Amino acid sequence: MTDIQPTPVADAQSGNLVDRYAPPWLKPYARLARWDRPIGIWLLFWPCVWGLALAAVANPERGFDWIAAILMVLGAALMRGAGCTFNDIVDRDIDSQVARTRSRPIPSGQVTAREALYFMIAQALLASVILFQFNRFTVWACVASLVLVAIYPFMKRITWWPQAFLGLAFSYGALVGWSSQTGGLGWAPVLLYAGTILWVIGYDTLYALQDIEDDALIGVKSTARLFGDYVKPVVAVLYVGAFLLWMAAALLIGAGIVFAVLSMAAAALLAWQVWTIDPALPDNPRSRFYSNHYVGIIVSLALLAEWVW
Repeated sequence: MTDIQPTPVADAQSGNLVDRYAPPWLKPYARLARWDRPIGIWLLFWPCVWGLALAAVANPERGFDWIAAILMVLGAALMRGAGCTFNDIVDRDIDSQVARTRSRPIPSGQVTAREALYFMIAQALLASVILFQFNRFTVWACVASLVLVAIYPFMKRITWWPQAFLGLAFSYGALVGWSSQTGGLGWAPVLLYAGTILWVIGYDTLYALQDIEDDALIGVKSTARLFGDYVKPVVAVLYVGAFLLWMAAALLIGAGIVFAVLSMAAAALLAWQVWTIDPALPDNPRSRFYSNHYVGIIVSLALLAEWVW
C-alpha cells in the first residue's frame, strides 16, 4: 500500500464503522470492498432470502434454511466486495474524473491497482469456500454468474443499459436461494429473478442521477441519461413490473393473502421513491436508493410470514 493517508470516500455516510474504528492500514481496502457502505451487501443478499423463503413457502415441511441464509450473507459481503474492487480497478480512470468517486482508494492513490487485484482475489477465494457448502447445481450456477460480474464494469462504455447488466448480476441471489434448497430451477424463481432485475434497474437509475452531469461530460452511458426527463414514469413502470412479477412468483407456489397484503408496504415505498425523487436536492437520489434496503426487508418478511401462516 502507498504512504498516502487514507481519507473518507465522498459518498460514504459520515461516522460509518470503517471511518471510526478500522485501523489506518485496513481503511483503503475496506473502502474498496465498500464496507463503509454496506447497502450493497444487503441489496445483494435480500434476493437470496427471497429465493430461500419462496422455496420454504413451496415446501413448508422443509422450512426456511437459516444456515443457508447465514452463509449467503457472508458470501454476499465477500462477492460484493470482490465485484466492487474489480469495478474500481477497471474504472480507475473514469473515477478520477467524477466528483463523487475521485476520492476512492485507487484514483486517490491510497491503493495501487496491483494491490487491489490481490485483495480482489483473496475475497473471491474466501467466497468460494462458502459456495462449496451448497449443492452442485448451485455451485455451477454461481460460477456462471461470474461472467455477468466480469462484464458489468465495461457496459457503461458501450451501452445505455449498464443498469440492466447490474440487474442480471445483482438479482442472481433469487436463483441461488431457490436452487440451494431444490437442486434446480422452476418458473417461480425465474419470475422472481425477472422482477428483481427490473427492481435493480429502477433503483440504480435513481442512484445514477447523482452522476448525470459528470457522466455526460466524460461520455459514460447510463439509463439515467437515457431516460432523461422521463426518469420518473420509466422507473415507475419498472417498479410496477417488478412488483407484479414478484406477486406472480409467490402465487405460483401457493402464496396467498398474507404475502399479498404485507407486500403492499414494499409497493408503497417504491411509489414514494418515484414520487419524491428530485436530483436537484442534495442527497435526495442517494436516500431514495438506500430505502430499497427496507423494500428487501419487507418482501422477505412477507414471504416468511406466508410460510409461517
